[in-house]
Amino acid sequence: MKRIFTFLIGVLVFFSTRAAIVDTIQVYSPSMQKNIKAVIVTSDNYASAKELPVVYLLHGYSGNHLDWINKAKGFEKAADQLNLIIVCPDGGYSSWYWDSPVDPTSKYETFVSGELVKAIDTKYKTIKDRKGRAITGLSMGGHGALYLAFRHQDVFGACGSMSGGVDIRPFPNNWDMAKRMGTYAEQPDRWEKNTVINMLNLLTPNSLAIIIDCGSEDFFFKVNENLHQQLLYRNIPHDYISRPGGHTWPYWTNAVKFQLLFMSNYFNSAK
Repeated sequence: MKRIFTFLIGVLVFFSTRAAIVDTIQVYSPSMQKNIKAVIVTSDNYASAKELPVVYLLHGYSGNHLDWINKAKGFEKAADQLNLIIVCPDGGYSSWYWDSPVDPTSKYETFVSGELVKAIDTKYKTIKDRKGRAITGLSMGGHGALYLAFRHQDVFGACGSMSGGVDIRPFPNNWDMAKRMGTYAEQPDRWEKNTVINMLNLLTPNSLAIIIDCGSEDFFFKVNENLHQQLLYRNIPHDYISRPGGHTWPYWTNAVKFQLLFMSNYFNSAK
């Protein structure tokens, strides 16, 4: 009995000392002609690993590449628990992850879906296929993750959103979106074509693994509920989560655990 107890203590000590490795790199964007920072989280056994799947995790409006690591402390443990790489790029203060038709210096669709993925695949031991890539994010980043995944299904196999701005049209004066698209009054076609809820024609059943999460007290709850209903109407399989909570970091710190587990399950099923 004593030997078993000692063994169990050893196992607990081993797992408690495991720690994900957090690093910050700079990736050059040819389209924007500048270096962009990204936080990279790898498992502590990365050196001995072969090819690993990657989750791209996007921040929200007014945030940066450090938001997730600074404000959702502990989430990085998933890199060890699920044996994956997490990439948190800087998406600009208010890019909404579009290639802006108004501001030629804001090309974050090109950066995240192309330049960043290529750089990560070059520098790290990744699965260089859509079956090994997923993307998710919060708020502006939730919009960005679905927007990029819907438009680049050759790049990403799974996508998610936490409290995402999945329909921008009810908020024409908010969060600098007019600076990226022009005003809704003057450029209604742009807004209609670049809001996630109007892009469901790009999907076929099971073309993407999709998970959506939004708190019932969130100001984006109604648009997320509408997206859920539209996906049901089109017979697009997806996971939909809603529980009490608002547009807050405590909500996202909890939500991201479910998102990463969903992505890990996708990776394992896609092998």
